[in-house]
Amino acid sequence: MATGWAGDGAVQDQIDATVEDAVKRARSRLATGPGLLHCEECDEAIPEARREAVPGVRLCVVCQQAEDNQRAESGYNRRGSKDSQLR
Repeated sequence: MATGWAGDGAVQDQIDATVEDAVKRARSRLATGPGLLHCEECDEAIPEARREAVPGVRLCVVCQQAEDNQRAESGYNRRGSKDSQLR
C-alpha cells in the first residue's frame, strides 16, 4: 500500500476502478453478432430465444453445459501455487 495521506474513500475508489476494468475486459471477450442456427458440436437446432438471449451463441444448452462442466473440472489452478508466488 502506498505511504502518505490519502483522501477518504481512496481505497474504495481504487477497488471500484479495478472491478470496472475487469468488467470491461470480460465484456470485450464476449461473442457478438448473430449466433449459429445449429450447434457446432451436435448439429441440433438452437432455439431462436437462445440466439436472441446470447449474442454469438455457438452451442445448444446441453453442449454448453457439458463444456462449462468440463472447464470447471479441469483442475487448473489459475492463481498458481504458493511456491510459485514466493519465487
